[in-house]
Formats: sequence, C-alpha cells, structure tokens
Amino acid sequence: MQQNISVCIFGRSYVFWNMPVFIVHEHHARSLHFDFRLEMEGVLKSWAVPKGPSLNPADKRLAIMVEDHPVSYGSFEGTIPEGHYGAGAVAIWDRGTFTLIGGSISSGRLEFVLNGSRLKGSFTLLRLKGKKEEWLLMKKRDEYADPSFSLTTVLPVS
Repeated sequence: MQQNISVCIFGRSYVFWNMPVFIVHEHHARSLHFDFRLEMEGVLKSWAVPKGPSLNPADKRLAIMVEDHPVSYGSFEGTIPEGHYGAGAVAIWDRGTFTLIGGSISSGRLEFVLNGSRLKGSFTLLRLKGKKEEWLLMKKRDEYADPSFSLTTVLPVS
C-alpha cells in the first residue's frame, strides 16, 4: 500500500518514494471513535482515539493501542454487521503517507510527519508511563498547527 509522494515541509519540497501510509477510520460503533493506523512492520499498527485526532497542539488525545490490522484493511469503508466486533459504520476520515522521524513502539514514543488531506505536519504518539496500551496522540507546533481546529465527521452522527 506504500505510495510515492511530493510534499512541502517547512517551506521545502521533498519527494518521498515508497512511503508508508496512514489511515484514520471514523468508526460509528457503540460509541463514535476514530481508528488511527500507521503502516509499520507489514501491518497497520492501530490506536482507537475516542475524541479523534486534532491539529491543535494544546489537545492531548487519548489513543488506546488495539490489535494490528492487515494493510489491505486500510481501504475498508462500509458497515461491520451486528453481532461482530466493532459493529457499525466505518468511513475513511483521512489517509495519506507518513515519515517516521524517530522513536519506536517498543520505546513508547513515535515521532512522525503526516501528509494527508486533513492531517498534516508533525505529530507524536507517547505511551503513558506504566501503561501498556494507553498513549497520547499530540500535534506538534508547526506550520500546520491550528489552535482553532474543530473535528468534523464525514458520516452523520446518530
């Protein structure tokens, strides 16, 4: 699922080849949440983000690490039937490529640059001290930061 892409970061143009992808699924299950996914190690590493991602650096979004998904799941949109785990409507809220700047899942810190249609710029995922699955998703201050960011859904909220 990797892509080639040209991006502008901090006023400089770069061409990245075979870039890994990120996907944000809007997931209307028992409660609305957003599934943030990074293509790493041949799978989509995934976090459920109850309040969704933000472009506001003041927002620190709880992100619960969940099971890996196959890379092919990144293009899924539709309805997970009742009686199945995660039943409800799923839509792609954003997708694009990313560049890992530093860190690792095992170290509990990932720093990366996203290049999507909604999410752009530098972000950090930081595991909470003493927790295994609980992380914070945070936007770094850069040219794409937006203190007035307000998350909107692509599907109607019921």
